[in-house]
Amino acid sequence: MKSWQLFASALLVLCGCTNVLAHNDHSDARLVAAWNGRVLAMAVNEDKLLTLKGVRTAAMMHIAMHDALNAIDPRYASYAFHTAAPEASPIAAAAQAAYEVAINQYPGEKPQLENELNASLAQVRVGRARAIGIEIGKASAVAILQKRADDGWNNEAVYRLQPMAPGVYAEFPEHSGTPQGFIFGAGWATVKPFALEAPDQFRSPPPPAITSDAYTRAFNEVKEVGRFESPARSADQTHLALWWKDFVENSHNRLARQLVRKEHTDLWVTARLFALLNMSVMDAYIGVFENKFHYNHWRPYTAIRWADNDENPATTADLAWNNTHRHTYAFPSYPSAHGTACAAAATMLADAFGDDYHFTMRTDTVDEAGPGSAKIQMDPPTRSFDSFSAAADECAMSRVYLGIHFRYDSIEGNRLGSEIGNYILRNSLKSASQRQHAQSADN
Repeated sequence: MKSWQLFASALLVLCGCTNVLAHNDHSDARLVAAWNGRVLAMAVNEDKLLTLKGVRTAAMMHIAMHDALNAIDPRYASYAFHTAAPEASPIAAAAQAAYEVAINQYPGEKPQLENELNASLAQVRVGRARAIGIEIGKASAVAILQKRADDGWNNEAVYRLQPMAPGVYAEFPEHSGTPQGFIFGAGWATVKPFALEAPDQFRSPPPPAITSDAYTRAFNEVKEVGRFESPARSADQTHLALWWKDFVENSHNRLARQLVRKEHTDLWVTARLFALLNMSVMDAYIGVFENKFHYNHWRPYTAIRWADNDENPATTADLAWNNTHRHTYAFPSYPSAHGTACAAAATMLADAFGDDYHFTMRTDTVDEAGPGSAKIQMDPPTRSFDSFSAAADECAMSRVYLGIHFRYDSIEGNRLGSEIGNYILRNSLKSASQRQHAQSADN
C-alpha cells in the first residue's frame, strides 16, 4: 500500500468522517490563480519554459489541488488521490497540496512558497478542519508525485540528423543559434503523457509530398507572407505573428487566471480547469513532438534556400531568404507544436466558459528572435477574440506569418490539438453527471 493510502486509512478513523460537509470555508478562484501565477513565474525564471518542467509542475500541482478538494466534496473524478475527508478545510487542503508539489520541484524557492502558503492558510481558522485539510493536501501531493516519478519528462534526446534530401529536416545552426548537432525536444516524444494512452496515440497524416500542388502552394505562401519585412504581409499579420510568440503554458495560464477572476468561478471548478489546462498543454507537446520526429519534415528556411534541389520544378530558391523574426527553432516542422498546444488549451477554456466567449488577451513583451534574445514591446499589447476556437486558429496561423511553418503544419497542429483536448475532456476529471451517464451507457 502506498504512503498516501496508509495515511488516508488512518485519517478516516481520526476524523470520524461523515457524508456531510462540516467546513465553513468559502473561496473562489483567487487561491488557485495565485498558486498558478507563482509557479509559472518560477518556471520562467529558471529555464524560460525551454523544458517541460514548468508545465509538468503546474499540471501536477493543479491535479493535487483538484484531488484534495474532491476528497472533501467529490464533484469531479480524482486523478491520483482517492479518499474521503468531508470535514477538511478546502482552502487548507488545496493550498497545502500546491505547496508540497511546488517545493518538491523548486526547493530553492522555499521562502516565496512558504509566504504563499502562509497567506493561503491565514484565511482558515485554526482548528480541526484546518489540520485535516493540511494533511489531505500533503497526501494528495504525495500521490501525484509518486504517480509521475518515472514519467521521463527530462529524457535525453535520441536523434540522428539525416543527409540532405527533399523534405528532410536539416540543421541550420546559423539561424537557430544553437550548437552544431543540437536538436531540441526529441526526448519530449518519449515522455509518459498525463491523459493520453501513449505519445503516438494520435498519428497525424503525412505532410504533402514535396512535388505536389499542395506543397507548392504552401511553399509559395510562406515564402511571401513569412519573409522578413514582407510587403505582402499586413501590419496586423506582422503584429499577430510576433504577439503569439509567447509559449502557450505562459499565455494561456495567464488568460485563465484573468477569466476565472472575472467570472468568479468557485474553487472546485477553477481547480479542475487549471488541472485540465496544464495536462492538455503537456500532452499536446508530447503528442506533437512524437509526430514531429516521426515525420522529420523540413522547415521553410531550409526549403526555400534549397529549393533548386527539391525535385519540384514549380518552386524557386532564394538563397538570401529570411523569415519575419530571423530565427527558426531547431526541431522538425510538421505539425506545428504551437498550433497543437494552443488548440488543446483553447479546448479546455471553451469547455469551462463556452466557445462563443468574447475575451481579450494581453502579452506585453516577446523575444525579438529566439529564446534569450532581447525583449520587444508589443504595440498594442492586446488582441481580442469572439471565441476560443478563433484564437486557436489565429495562434496556429501566426507561425506562417512568422515564416517558421507551412500552412499545412499549422492546420494539422490545430486539428491535432483539438483532438487531444477533446480526448482528455472525455476521459479525465469527469463530473458526477458525466460519470453517471457513462455508467448508464455501460449498463
